[in-house]
Amino acid sequence: MSVEKRRIHEWLEKFKRLMDESRPLFIKKPTKGLRRVRSGTTSELRTSAGRSQEVLESFMLICFGLQVAMSPRGMFAARRLRRLRKKFRRSERKYRKRILGLWKADPLEGAPMARAIVLQKVGIESRQPNSAIRKCVRCQIVKNGRVVTAFLPGDGALNFVDEHDEVIIEGIGGPMGRSMGDIPGVKYKVTMVNGVPLHLLITGKVKKPMR
Repeated sequence: MSVEKRRIHEWLEKFKRLMDESRPLFIKKPTKGLRRVRSGTTSELRTSAGRSQEVLESFMLICFGLQVAMSPRGMFAARRLRRLRKKFRRSERKYRKRILGLWKADPLEGAPMARAIVLQKVGIESRQPNSAIRKCVRCQIVKNGRVVTAFLPGDGALNFVDEHDEVIIEGIGGPMGRSMGDIPGVKYKVTMVNGVPLHLLITGKVKKPMR
C-alpha cells in the first residue's frame, strides 16, 4: 500500500471514529440538540464545539488526500499523467472523431456541400405528432458515388427537380450534424438545381436551365 493510500485510510478511520463520538450532536433534531447544548455547562459547550471543529478538519484532510491521490505529482509522475490525459481525451468528440477515423463515415467527407445526381423522388413520412409527406430526393454524390437522401425545402420545390438533374446538397442544420425537425434520417437538403438556386426557382425569379 502506497503512502498516500495509507494516509487516506488513517484519515478515514479517524473521521469514522469522530463521527461515532459526535453522533448525538448530528442525528438529534435541531430543537432538541439546541436545548441540550444550552442546558449544558461551559465545558460541555467547549467540548462539543471542539469536536465539531475536529470533525470538520478531518473531513477537509480526507478531501485533500483524495485530491492528492488522484493527481500524481513529482519527478516520476509523467507516465501516469500522460496515460490519464489519453484516457480523458476520449470524452472529447473532436478528438474521438479524429483518432477513430469517424470522419470517413461522412458522405460529404468533411466538405460543407457536394455535387450530386438525382436518382429518384421520394416521400418521407414526418414524425409524430405531425402527419405529412416530406418531399425528398435520393441522389448520388459525384465524387465518391455514395447515395444519400436530401430534403427539398420550399412549397412546390418537387416540381422543379427531375431525375438526372445535377443538384448541390449541404447539411440540413440539425444538432450535431444530424437530422432536423420531423424528418427522420434526412441529414441533407438541396440548395441548387442545375446551377440555379432552388429558392429563386420557387419564387419564379429565374427559369430552370436544361442540363
